[in-house]
Amino acid sequence: MIKHIFIIGSRGLPAKYGGFETFVEELVKHQKNENIKYHVACQSENSDLTGLSDGHFDYLGADCFVIDVPNIGSARVIAYDILAIRKSLEIIKQEGIEKPIFYILGNTIGGVIGTYAKKIHGIGGKLFVNPDGLEWRRTKWPAPVRKYLKFAERKMVRHADLIISDNQGILDYLRAEYGQVNSDVIAYGTEKFKSDLTESKTLVKYGVSDYYLIVGRFVPENNYELLIRSFMESKTTRDLVIITNYEGNPYYEELRAQTGFDKDPRIKFVGTVYDQNELRYIREQAFAYLHGHEVGGTNPGLLEAMWSTPVNIVLGVNFNRTTAEDAVIYFDKENLRTVLSEVELMSPDTRHRLKYKARAIIEEKYTWDHICAQYETLFIK
Repeated sequence: MIKHIFIIGSRGLPAKYGGFETFVEELVKHQKNENIKYHVACQSENSDLTGLSDGHFDYLGADCFVIDVPNIGSARVIAYDILAIRKSLEIIKQEGIEKPIFYILGNTIGGVIGTYAKKIHGIGGKLFVNPDGLEWRRTKWPAPVRKYLKFAERKMVRHADLIISDNQGILDYLRAEYGQVNSDVIAYGTEKFKSDLTESKTLVKYGVSDYYLIVGRFVPENNYELLIRSFMESKTTRDLVIITNYEGNPYYEELRAQTGFDKDPRIKFVGTVYDQNELRYIREQAFAYLHGHEVGGTNPGLLEAMWSTPVNIVLGVNFNRTTAEDAVIYFDKENLRTVLSEVELMSPDTRHRLKYKARAIIEEKYTWDHICAQYETLFIK
């Protein structure tokens, strides 16, 4: 019997944005079990296929169905999930599908999930939820939105048949907050490619050859102020290359006022690098990678750095420690400058050991083949 999985909450396929979209694409791309059929909700502007007569298209064997979402501001993401669930229920009725699984990515719809959980259970379906880290802690959201997201998280935990945490730290938090939670831990994955480039046009443009690296979303909870300030206080002669979407972001001016980084020629904001082959080359050539992410689960950028960059200097919060184990150098918010000094003096043998220890962890736990096989086992079970 075919097991039908309805995936709701990503922008859809093909992946264009990273995060959940990349996860969904890898899930369908690595499918091995022919008894699973994926149905993926897609925002109309992401699919570029709004003219389809029935609103469906095939992508890597997945049935993708297009949702036209009204432009209603911040409530749009909630409307998208609601419309996607309704459309899924229509498909299930039309095709006579039995015992479907609804896999909802993120907690955004949590405020109204009770109504839809009843509908899903009423047709013999199951509701699985990926909480996507601790979204309510992100400082980019204003206080009322954070309050709603916390409420939505609580409702999702209450109504879901299964919570799929992408990090043991997320599960530990949920159980501490809500008691016994029915949950599995299945991490995010990463690719094991090596760049085939011999130079980076971005590094050439900025005249950089020996550097530390930061890659990540340009938000305060990734601790840019701490990373930049500590680096400026260090005595290293290397540059700090920062790959992030800083252009037009008021946080950039705020950081400049706080740190005065524009007076330090070592600090190089280079914008975003969309070419994944070039980004991989930049990671591979870095002296060390700095990871200040404080909120979330298994972070894709950390996984990519563990595969590509010899030495990774990582904020020692629970989520990062459960991902990287003993294959990276940890820092706290008081000692990063000292850690940087120690990394400058690190022997080649120590750097070599860290590199291959990190790669061994990726090989064992975080390849997409491994992650997707875990999902297939779970869905069939």
